[in-house]
Amino acid sequence: MKKVIVDGNEACSLSSYLFTEAAGIYPITPSSPMAEHMDKWSQKDKLNIFGNKVNVIEMQSEAGASGLVHGLLKGGILTTTFTASQGLLLMIPNMYKMAGEMLPCVMHVAARSLSTHALSIFGDHQDIYATRSTGFNFLASSNVEDTNYLSCISHLSAIESSLPFLHFFDGFRTSHEIQKIDVLEIDDVKDLINYDALNKFKNRALNPNKPKIIGTAQNDDIYFQATEVRNKFYDEVPDIVNKYMEKINKITNKDYKPFNYYGSITATKVIVAMGSVCETIKETIDSLNEDIGLIEVHLYRPFSSKYFMDVLPSTVKNIAVLDRTKEFGSGCPLYLDVCNILKDTNIKVVGGRYGLSSKNTTPSQIKAVYDSLDDPKDNFTIGINDDVTNLSLDIKDYKINNSEEMLIYGYGSDGMVSASKSLIKLIGKNTDKYVQGYFQYDSKKSGGVTISHLRFSDNKIRSTYYVENPSLVAVTKDTYMDFFEILNNIKENGIFILNTTKTSEEIIGYLPNNVKNIIKNKNLKFYIINAYELARKVGLGNKISTIIESSIIYLSDIFDYKNCIEQLKNEVKERFMLKGEDVVNSNILAIEETLNYLKLTGRSA
Repeated sequence: MKKVIVDGNEACSLSSYLFTEAAGIYPITPSSPMAEHMDKWSQKDKLNIFGNKVNVIEMQSEAGASGLVHGLLKGGILTTTFTASQGLLLMIPNMYKMAGEMLPCVMHVAARSLSTHALSIFGDHQDIYATRSTGFNFLASSNVEDTNYLSCISHLSAIESSLPFLHFFDGFRTSHEIQKIDVLEIDDVKDLINYDALNKFKNRALNPNKPKIIGTAQNDDIYFQATEVRNKFYDEVPDIVNKYMEKINKITNKDYKPFNYYGSITATKVIVAMGSVCETIKETIDSLNEDIGLIEVHLYRPFSSKYFMDVLPSTVKNIAVLDRTKEFGSGCPLYLDVCNILKDTNIKVVGGRYGLSSKNTTPSQIKAVYDSLDDPKDNFTIGINDDVTNLSLDIKDYKINNSEEMLIYGYGSDGMVSASKSLIKLIGKNTDKYVQGYFQYDSKKSGGVTISHLRFSDNKIRSTYYVENPSLVAVTKDTYMDFFEILNNIKENGIFILNTTKTSEEIIGYLPNNVKNIIKNKNLKFYIINAYELARKVGLGNKISTIIESSIIYLSDIFDYKNCIEQLKNEVKERFMLKGEDVVNSNILAIEETLNYLKLTGRSA
């Protein structure tokens, strides 16, 4: 294993590449980077476990990509695809065929909203729930580290069970979140493959020298029987998955199970959930220190009663099931599964919804769910104020401060997201700290507002929600101060950096009164910088990202300035070398000149 700083998409594809012989791809947000990584590594002659490059083939639609995957699997080739949202829906016809024909396909999905009353590119579980009846087995990852390990488990389990797997994680929240993790390498997992099962799959391949009849039209005399005969294969899946989880646990020192329990062993109130919200729930459990717990779902299909009951404390009285979807006219999917398992018990089960289209889910909301279990309310929502059907829980402010936090407001395509990723990697590589970066876009992407949420901590970071209490806020456009409540949650004695063409006197007159009051009342160190002037001076035009990044490195006590600036210069050389020596030199000069343009306007305005 090796330690790297990656996002969820890259972490997943690092494992997937090892077990994949061919990938049928078609890009769709937010899953596209997985396929891009596979293609890039193949072009660089990276080898998989079998000593070959992955053959990456891009089709003209998701339907075409899934058809290609189906065909390659019928030819005995271990094939993978990556998708999300409507793209996954376009693969459904072939998913039924792959499951019915018992082909070890693996799909990796950065789960995303579906287009219903409107289009949304952001994350929830609507897409994967829409495919739960296809016959695919489902594995859910909760964080960036999970995507690497459960990706591996999904491939190994697919091969042994000879059944297809869909491995999913939350779009954007996990797919694009950056963390420092340990990733699996070939030597860690090369001996885990069941080669007998793999050879059986290869021997079933279409071969003109071994003719067979497949894909027949069946009537009522046989279709039902042929469907039920697959039962025993699905019955074995939970044990197969658990076996490979135990093998990966030995390598990674983790404790994966089909269902993981977290919390008090005498809990009376438990939440059942899957995906990134589980990290927020764990953080909340640790903070509250009460008789509460979480059942974290990893193996969603088949939904195993045996493994669920193995981890459920005998003291539990009330359960809230959180679904990241809306199913009109019925209870939501995970809720119905839990109800089915517990129907013969005295445990009260209620269901609720959260996080649709990446709606922020915070410890305040999770605490409200636990509080509501004292008098359980069914069919609730958290994260919105439902003043129409009145289903939302009462939320009281509850913050957890386990990390040093920063917020960086940029403009789509201005380079600030890349600069924020650079900051994350600088501190991650040069210290023992855990790091987290999450990047909030509006749907316009280029030209829209970007907000980089950065966290640094001596302990593992589980805060899968927006930064709530930053010690440093940087803003690249002074006009944002008129439209956004940028400083409302900044810590006392914090640092505020504003890029502006205005002088110190002019900016004081320009800022709204509420902003000036925050600067004064919270005793903020308020800095301004005319990054545009410096960028033009050194030949960068309007490219200000390295200037703002240098300012943050200087002002934040997280970084060792001299060391990090030298590291930044080296990174600039790597990042811009393809754009020419002049661009590299201009960026380095901008870094060196930054402090001459950074002005302390005062602790109060």
